[in-house]
Amino acid sequence: MLQPSEGARLDADRLDSLYSQLGPQGAENVVCRAMEELAFRLAHIDRMYCRNDLAEMRKTTRGLIGIAEQIGMTGLARVARDVVGCIDDGDATALAATLARLARSGEGSLMAIWDLQDLSI
Repeated sequence: MLQPSEGARLDADRLDSLYSQLGPQGAENVVCRAMEELAFRLAHIDRMYCRNDLAEMRKTTRGLIGIAEQIGMTGLARVARDVVGCIDDGDATALAATLARLARSGEGSLMAIWDLQDLSI
């Protein structure tokens, strides 16, 4: 049985830039809010896929890309772009596979940034 795993690809320079611009407390607030929003959007994308609402799924995924890029989750943003491409191409098989990869990448990225920043809510 295949057990794919997805490593997180984080842009530490982007996080450093956030901390330089906003200070430690401001950056932590931005990162925490972004993490919450990413988790919400990942769940929403899955719900929209189950409902076959590709227009809403595409819109939510596009928003996820911006949030992921803001906090340096480059790998997650790249996979999300691939999901949008599959929707645009109308490739249901590729969409299913890429969406599963997005879920793995999202989980891995959220855990990695949590560990990296040692954030506590």
